[in-house]
Amino acid sequence: MNIVKITVLKTTLQEDLAEEYGIDNFTTCPMLNEGDVFYADYAKPDGFCDEAWKAIYQYVFALAHGAGEGLFYYNDWIKEPGVAIVCCNDGLRPVIFKLEKTDIESKP
Repeated sequence: MNIVKITVLKTTLQEDLAEEYGIDNFTTCPMLNEGDVFYADYAKPDGFCDEAWKAIYQYVFALAHGAGEGLFYYNDWIKEPGVAIVCCNDGLRPVIFKLEKTDIESKP
């Protein structure tokens, strides 16, 4: 099993939905910032959002265990092997992540 690099690509805000459904002064994710980098295998990294982890862990787990040697999902998704672009499930302020398989072996 290898370590997966998780990079925060974007923190977004669906302004129309936030205006209609969010609390006053609703902003982008308060926990994660663009450019943040985390490393994981099967366990949530320290400081990583619990809800975001629940949304992306299956991709992290798959990459850590060798998926992505080729291209994900029948070659019709991401053009670079060993990479996945995923997001958390916050409908008002989704955070978009880049997951990259590394050559770093995981330690138990």
